[in-house]
Amino acid sequence: MSPYFSELAQQYIDGAWRQGTGSWDIIDFNPYDGEKLASITIATVDEVDEAYRSAAAAQRAWAATNAYARRAVFEKALRLVEEREREITDVIIAELGGTRVKAGFEIHLAKEFLRESIHLALRPEGRILPSPIDGKENRVYREPVGVVGVISPFNFPFLLSLKSVAPALALGNGVVLKPHQNTPIAGGSLVAKIFEDAGLPGGLLNVVITDIAEIGDAFIEHPVPKVISFTGSDTVGRHVATVCAARFKRTVLELGGNSAIVVLDDADLDYAVDAAVFSRYVHQGQVCMAANRVLVDRSVADAFTEKFVAKVRTLKVGDPRDPQTVIGPVINSSQAEALSAVVEQAVEQGATALVRGTTTDNLVEPSVLTGLPADSPLLRQEVFGPIAFLITFDGEEEAVRLVNDTPYGLSGAVHTGDVERGVAFAKRIDTGMFHVNDGTVHDEPLVPFGGEKSSGVGRLNGETTADAFTTLKWISVQHGRSGFPF
Repeated sequence: MSPYFSELAQQYIDGAWRQGTGSWDIIDFNPYDGEKLASITIATVDEVDEAYRSAAAAQRAWAATNAYARRAVFEKALRLVEEREREITDVIIAELGGTRVKAGFEIHLAKEFLRESIHLALRPEGRILPSPIDGKENRVYREPVGVVGVISPFNFPFLLSLKSVAPALALGNGVVLKPHQNTPIAGGSLVAKIFEDAGLPGGLLNVVITDIAEIGDAFIEHPVPKVISFTGSDTVGRHVATVCAARFKRTVLELGGNSAIVVLDDADLDYAVDAAVFSRYVHQGQVCMAANRVLVDRSVADAFTEKFVAKVRTLKVGDPRDPQTVIGPVINSSQAEALSAVVEQAVEQGATALVRGTTTDNLVEPSVLTGLPADSPLLRQEVFGPIAFLITFDGEEEAVRLVNDTPYGLSGAVHTGDVERGVAFAKRIDTGMFHVNDGTVHDEPLVPFGGEKSSGVGRLNGETTADAFTTLKWISVQHGRSGFPF
């Protein structure tokens, strides 16, 4: 077991590692074998308050620090991630059941976002705008918002914590991070340790490991943070948005999805199968961008289905430490039970199980279901696990209608032999992101990432990250003399 689980099973507040003072512990389990990884006494409302106050106290000096000096911290953080990649991989495998392929994918993206943060430290630029008033100079300054609260999920905890934490810090803010209680090390204290060792000033980044059963809404209600960046379910995201709106806080919400991958009649079927299997089953399907629905034109449905089912049957299920494993455990027993119930419900509603996987502890084998009634609620909800719904359609018009028939709008993909046909199709889909001749699961440092409808509010990455974690201030200078009406 990684030494990180003993060393980092603590809160990180005001530059110090310490135990929480709550009345109970979060127990960190390995979802594959049930091994106890760590026991962490939770943070209380008072410690959340202290974390935010510490971030605010350290932030002003950090914002005034030369941008090139700030950049050096992120250069060092990137080197540390590269040097510690093996240890970070071990944490991801043990704490969230990620396979070695998944861990490599997550760490690769984390390094890319750290590289972008290096540049982001130097990116904020002011502007001078013209004025209709003689002698007036309009200066527009881009400034950090102050303190950002970050709530990260369990599925890609290291990446999705860094994705908000690193740019927020690079832009001159303080940060308080609350990782998911199932991944407190990978999504929380491991991030703090990297930045501590990289030379980030104490107090600027704080990590509170806690639960809403202990702190309620204290993390999002607190008066210090001006922005809350939340990644998680749309149900919780809706609550976060409501609480923050009442307090005039800005939110960045990356929520659930019900993405579809669409196979048109002129698609390369072998390639489409590879893209669809990856899009549905990567990290056990526990990905917001995963393709819940696989839509196939009826003219190629039989050939595609045969190839798809055959490939799914080859996916190795088991120990995530085994390099050959494709599907490891889901995060906990509640999730495993819920997924088994989805398959049972689909079959009861009339679906045919072309592949019906079994569930053993937290290992949920892949399932492929077809023939689900068009009015089934299962086709409109997010299914966070290795279950694919195959759906046939007749022509593009029906495909567009089916893809859009969901309250979500995060990602998606279409496969076709004509790229421009694919682009035209993509423009008709109500999503924040859509991909032509590729999978549904993508993230890149420079492109705007986010969803429509119930999939979220706001965007991250590139210029949109700067918009999310900074604010604009107008300062005018009158070099002459203004005329006043009285």
